[in-house]
Amino acid sequence: MTRNAFLLMLAIGASGCNRTTGNPAPPRVDTPPRLPNQSSTIVVPVSAPLADVAAQLNAKTPVQLWQIDKAEPRCVPAKRVRVLGQTVKVTPQLGCRIVGVVTRGPITLGGSGNVLTIRLPIRATISARDVGGIAGETATGAAIVRATARLSVNRSWSPVAKVDIAYDWTEEPGVDFLGQRIRFADKADEKLKGIVAKLERDLPAELEKLRTRQQLEAVWRKGFTSIQLNRDRPPAWMRITPRRLGFGGYRIGNGRIELELAAEALTETFVGNRPADPVPTPLPPPARAVGPNGLRFFIPVLADYRQLEPVVSRALVKLAAKGISLTGVGPVDATFGKVTIYATEGGHLAVGVQATVKPRNGLFKPTKGEIWLSAVPYNDPGSQVVRVRDMKIAGESDNQTVNLLFALFDDAVVQASIQDSLTHDFARDYRKVLVAAQRAIAGHREGDFVLSATVDKVVNGQIAVTGGGLFLPVQVQGTANIRFAPLR
Repeated sequence: MTRNAFLLMLAIGASGCNRTTGNPAPPRVDTPPRLPNQSSTIVVPVSAPLADVAAQLNAKTPVQLWQIDKAEPRCVPAKRVRVLGQTVKVTPQLGCRIVGVVTRGPITLGGSGNVLTIRLPIRATISARDVGGIAGETATGAAIVRATARLSVNRSWSPVAKVDIAYDWTEEPGVDFLGQRIRFADKADEKLKGIVAKLERDLPAELEKLRTRQQLEAVWRKGFTSIQLNRDRPPAWMRITPRRLGFGGYRIGNGRIELELAAEALTETFVGNRPADPVPTPLPPPARAVGPNGLRFFIPVLADYRQLEPVVSRALVKLAAKGISLTGVGPVDATFGKVTIYATEGGHLAVGVQATVKPRNGLFKPTKGEIWLSAVPYNDPGSQVVRVRDMKIAGESDNQTVNLLFALFDDAVVQASIQDSLTHDFARDYRKVLVAAQRAIAGHREGDFVLSATVDKVVNGQIAVTGGGLFLPVQVQGTANIRFAPLR
């Protein structure tokens, strides 16, 4: 005996009973959607114009570096010749007075990578006066002080500079007098060494004035925040909790000195009301390395079950208009009423349909009631189209009252119509939510700091049945940075 014939016999046995029958509704599950947490890296550049550092060095270094005014007993050494095996002094040793001034040009900074270069031009004007009572001569000279500084920070985020300084005379000061060369470079060198040492001390102090630590502390505090990814359907928030701050080195280029940092942060997605902002922690010491590069977070795409109910209802009304014929029963008139959909146990959807069914052969009266079906939603990897499978009458058992409603909803055509109507393409919602999220992270301001991010990759996961609706998790990957941008 076929299953439908058996159902028909039971239905005939129940003829004359115009009562509401059906199976009990499956338990409702109200579990909210939950998304896994992600580890993200947010670049935090702290930069300043090189011109500002150069201006400070120029302000602290006088234009006139030093003066010379001293007696030199051996300006021109005595000249001797050998005559008949004897050394004879031809001219006496001559003393003089050396007078001069050394000035500098503007200090300029440049470099690339983590190497800062410093250039300091020097000009010397030096005279040898009263050389043996004879009028003196004046000489000029020029030197270039060059320095390279490899920059880093210590554990308290204070700048550290390993400086190598050298100089050379491009035009060594000296004069020819009475056939002798009077050189002044050694006199200038004594003073120049002191200037070089001062420059080596001043550079880290001027870098400290960039207020690196103060800026970092402000950026670190502002990083503990929540950003609204989507306003509704569903409202969604990304909460950022910084964990570590990695030192990526100084970068010099385009006229700026930049401290490159990377903050490792926990990025959590919440659906519903805004979560409480995380409590800021003190600025940690610099870490050698942080987590994976890039910003990672989820955005939720949600299909409310109330959106699906009228779709199923319209499909059943359309099917009824075309006509339904049940195996072993023949043509029937079916009227479909309210459709209810919600989440039930085991990741299933519960679908309840109120219906009245009447065979056209007139063997018995119409049967009226509510039948509950269950189905498993699924989507192919990377697809936003959600379908259902494994549809069956929920809670069916041997001791239930079985009637034409069971035969109706056990029919392959009816189930196929419901399955097709439950197919949902998330593409439109997907694009809407993604656009909203991109706008939210494109320029989120917290005081004088702006979090900006770009989206490089989007991958959607597997559909999940939650209390709030069919839930499609979408993983977003991109790049992000926090920059200092004070309001005018």
